Amino acid sequence: MLKHSLTTQQCLLTSIAPVTSELLSHVEKLWQLDILPYRSEKLVTRSRQDTEAIRILEEKTLRMEVDGVLWYATPLLWKRDLPPLVAPKELVMAQLRGTEKRLASDPEKAASYNMEISYLFEAGYVKKIPMEEVATSSGWYIPHHMVHHNGKNRIVFNCSFSYKGISLKDYHLPGPVLGATLLGVLLRFREHPFVISSDIKGMFHQVRLLPKDKPLLRFLWREMRRNDPPDICQWQVLPFGTTSSPCCATFALQKHVANHTEAGDKLRTSVEQCFYVDNCLQSLRTADEARQLMDDLRHFLAEDGFELRQWASNCPSIISHLPSEFRSQSSELWFNQDTTDPEERTLGLLWHWQSDILGYKHGQLETDTQPTMRGIYRILAKQYDPLGFIVPFTTRAKILVQRLWDQKHEWDDTDLPHDLLQEWFSWVEELPQLARITLPRCYTTAELDANTCKRSIHIFCDASEKAYGSVAYLRTENSGLIQVAFIAARSRVAPKRQLSIPRLELSVALTGAQLASVLKRELTLNVQSYIYWTDSMTVLTWLQSESCKYKVFVGTRIAEVQELSDAGTWRYVESQRNPADDLTRGKTLTQLAEHTHWFQGPAFLWQPETYWPEKPSKSSADAPEELRKQTFCGATAVDSGPSQLDVSQYSTFQELLEAVACQLHGAALGTHSLSANNSGKLNWIFFVELSLSFPDDMAQLQAANPVSTNSRQVTLAPELDTDTQLIRVGGRLRRCDQLDQGVQHPIVLDPAHLITKLIIKRYENDLHHPGPERVFAEIRRRFWILRGRQEIRKFQHSCPECRKWRGTPNIPRMADLPASSLRLYKPAFYSTGIDCFGQIQIRVGRRNEKRWGILYKCLTTRAVYIDLLSSIDSDSFLMSLHRFVSRRGKPHEILCDRGTNFKGGDRELKEAFQDLQPALKEQLITQQIDFRYNPPCAPHFGGSWEREIRSIKAALYTVLGAQTVPEEVLRTVLVEI
Repeated sequence: MLKHSLTTQQCLLTSIAPVTSELLSHVEKLWQLDILPYRSEKLVTRSRQDTEAIRILEEKTLRMEVDGVLWYATPLLWKRDLPPLVAPKELVMAQLRGTEKRLASDPEKAASYNMEISYLFEAGYVKKIPMEEVATSSGWYIPHHMVHHNGKNRIVFNCSFSYKGISLKDYHLPGPVLGATLLGVLLRFREHPFVISSDIKGMFHQVRLLPKDKPLLRFLWREMRRNDPPDICQWQVLPFGTTSSPCCATFALQKHVANHTEAGDKLRTSVEQCFYVDNCLQSLRTADEARQLMDDLRHFLAEDGFELRQWASNCPSIISHLPSEFRSQSSELWFNQDTTDPEERTLGLLWHWQSDILGYKHGQLETDTQPTMRGIYRILAKQYDPLGFIVPFTTRAKILVQRLWDQKHEWDDTDLPHDLLQEWFSWVEELPQLARITLPRCYTTAELDANTCKRSIHIFCDASEKAYGSVAYLRTENSGLIQVAFIAARSRVAPKRQLSIPRLELSVALTGAQLASVLKRELTLNVQSYIYWTDSMTVLTWLQSESCKYKVFVGTRIAEVQELSDAGTWRYVESQRNPADDLTRGKTLTQLAEHTHWFQGPAFLWQPETYWPEKPSKSSADAPEELRKQTFCGATAVDSGPSQLDVSQYSTFQELLEAVACQLHGAALGTHSLSANNSGKLNWIFFVELSLSFPDDMAQLQAANPVSTNSRQVTLAPELDTDTQLIRVGGRLRRCDQLDQGVQHPIVLDPAHLITKLIIKRYENDLHHPGPERVFAEIRRRFWILRGRQEIRKFQHSCPECRKWRGTPNIPRMADLPASSLRLYKPAFYSTGIDCFGQIQIRVGRRNEKRWGILYKCLTTRAVYIDLLSSIDSDSFLMSLHRFVSRRGKPHEILCDRGTNFKGGDRELKEAFQDLQPALKEQLITQQIDFRYNPPCAPHFGGSWEREIRSIKAALYTVLGAQTVPEEVLRTVLVEI
């Protein structure tokens, strides 16, 4: 039997993938480690799917009581508008038989498998379903089997199982990543001297499922009794492996914190910032704080079923009072003195909690005699380095992989270049040395963990043709004591598209600024300053300049760096003293051990600031190839006098008036001042026009002489207004006191000047585009425009509004004549249109009765035949038709409407005519008459006979008026008409 403890550990995997998918997953995680969890303020919006997932959780998550214990229950995040999900039980049954057959060959594995499933039933995580309940509900069945992973046998519930191309994961929303980031939890874990760590026992299994989701998570099991029918089991809690389980479980944990506002800020902060899914890592300043927080967390989360286990601490006294089942296995070994160097797995890193250091452990290597791209990627992807402490070492392998990829080798190609294989074997041989690479867990010693310390974070950036990256260090100073600690690093191989070194240096400057932004958000330490270091003078010059001067690639990155950091905090460091130089070129583990400036920062950071590098006095010139092309554009300003007013710049007279006001009184003139002294501005405008249009006449009048006989104004007897210096019309109305000066002596205007055209446009708009005489009359009350009527007509002819209202409408072209109107060689009434009219009152004895008229019109000769109907039923109409045929001959075709175009709303006539149609058709078919109906709601198709009916009605009204006459008189009148 395998030795395992179901009470202290429980790990159920619920996903399975082929080798290729597993490899791609490892590769994806490898490259994601190089990506900072940097969130731009412009990109903090959630996707529509994430928003929908949060809405579902907020609306449907609830607390329920099961066996006297309160649990959170969350819905699975189902996508909308998908068909029902049903998996055939027979297909899953076949997989169960295969699993049982494999287990039957190994009794030890079979017993372990059976015990694992039994634990799920005992814990209440799954439940057997009665057959009657199964018959009334459809569900989805999940196959399961055993895998051997990391030296342990585990049960896998394959939630990726698909049937007809559909699987459970296709129906689930993944949901957003809730809670703290992995990097953030690790950064805060290293802040203070005392730490605690724990796991939530079976976190997913502590969240219940809603009843409607349970049938879709079923599986088959019969305790290895291969001849018995299987039991149908159903999950009651969130299983591992469903797409939405991580989001749902984390939401339930955060919901628990939000619902208990009395818990306090410390507990709330601990859950929100120090939990990564089910792992809790937290650092504190004192052992008492750590012990108190641990006890508070245990009791607080246990209220809703989240039980914290696997407790460990770098101070054993913090967890010594806990029962043994609550402590981690390594802690128990240390308490029992079975080990002197206990270690814990902490989010992928090894934590030696007694010495309080972090280390790395590489996985067991597969011996490949002939390495392939697939094998190389697999080994590289397993080197897990979330903090970037061994980036100089892994960068060598990444550069090697890029070179192999550039040579376009296939995944399983064994014919790799010999020189690259030698580099790869050399790198792989160094992997066992990773066990000696350690990192102090805490940034500083206990003496420097105080709020009074002066802290600064230093970001070093560097780039080469092969790779670029940045590394961050924390410098702590207190009373002359200085300590420098490694925080985090990130690197990337240089892109395949060749970039210049200055561009790469600028790109890594942006990476460094983003790294600092992440540290500002994640660290809770009081950091006074952030300082950035680069060995590129070109980058320093760029960051001190305006981004708009440069091309797009450089300009956008300069703008982003300037937004994230202060340009004054960027400093110069020589390449030899720049620790980021190690990660750009790659180092062996032996070289890293010899050069401590990578692990502990450059030597000058351990010294006072006066010993730090200074910027060289001789600055590097800017890179001219990155500057935007500049074109000189010169402009000469000329002070325009009043006589140089450019009227063509203005589209309305009001705009011209405002511009003149600005010239005369300054641009700050308020709108209230525009109307206060309009007369002065108007006089100035007209003076400008007259000076330009009639310079000779103006000179003669100013000299008190009459105008020349050749002047255009000579017939107006012009006079000069001494007050305004304007030319006005003379005349004999000087003694009429009742008239204004503008009416007595209008101002003379030149019709060709633009000011005159603006005046005409103003009057035209104010009067709403009347005729030319009206506009002329209104203008004449103040102005005398030479050839005014002609100029107004010319303006109105070009005015769009006037042309729209006075334009002659286009008469549409008439359609072609119908064929029935062109058959002149046919006899009369060959094509006949019919319609009824009425009702008409007649007198029969002492009573009144109704009669209707029917019109037959030849559509070719326009001949008319009128008959009288005693009723509008089928018989009466057919009798009239027989009379018509007997007198005028049988028509070839008859046209009429469908009764929907009758005027006057005679409902009775419409209904009767519609009832007439079936019988009429049958009769006409026997007589070989083509009976056609006009389209509905189209009276113009019968316009010919409709106009005749109007004439008949007019004649009847003229002859009979309102009289009620006998039927014989009515027939006579119809014949006469």
